[in-house]
Amino acid sequence: MLHRLVGDLMTSAVVSVRQDTGFKDIAEHLAEHHTAAVPVVDGQGRPVGVLSEADLLRKQESQADPGGRPAAARLLPAERAKADALTAEGLTNGPAVTARPRWPVVEAARAMARHHVKRPPVVDDAGRLVGIVSRSDLPRVFLRRDLTISEEIRTGILTPALGLDPGTVTVQVTEGRGTPSGTVPQESLTPVAIHLSESVDGVIDVTNRLRLETGTTAGTTQR
Repeated sequence: MLHRLVGDLMTSAVVSVRQDTGFKDIAEHLAEHHTAAVPVVDGQGRPVGVLSEADLLRKQESQADPGGRPAAARLLPAERAKADALTAEGLTNGPAVTARPRWPVVEAARAMARHHVKRPPVVDDAGRLVGIVSRSDLPRVFLRRDLTISEEIRTGILTPALGLDPGTVTVQVTEGRGTPSGTVPQESLTPVAIHLSESVDGVIDVTNRLRLETGTTAGTTQR
């Protein structure tokens, strides 16, 4: 089954900062690269956290205004420590939630939702930073061409997995909506075929038009 992987979608030319990078250098880094957040890495290039513009703004929010009035927001001790920090190590939120290049897109999406992160660093087997994937990267799987999806379902999924004759099954895909049709030798193969079709990257809906070889309808299923 050919799922798109994090390594296919991630940005490899990732911008990062070291733990000892100073506050002003971090601000300049974010502005220069037009990014709202960067991974913070240790001396071996392993992410220890992610630092965002919000982390820098905490310092400004904690300061008195020009009229001498105290800051409106009262910070908890942990937040106060971050507001007083002068390097990336003190400013960052850690530990870093990371992804792996060989993760399927769905696994990355679930991890991002579970940990409430938008741009997890991607690491290799040694834990070193190799890229970054953002929430906006993941919907790209739905931009796959209908013809590509159709061929993958028919010849890459249904034929080898279920042992179907390629000449007995067709798959029409229109704007991500798939419709397998043709004949199957056993009714029990129909729900399996639909499930496998639904699992292909880029598919948003599947309508069943498969029939038993005898001509009897093998069940009508719609997701």
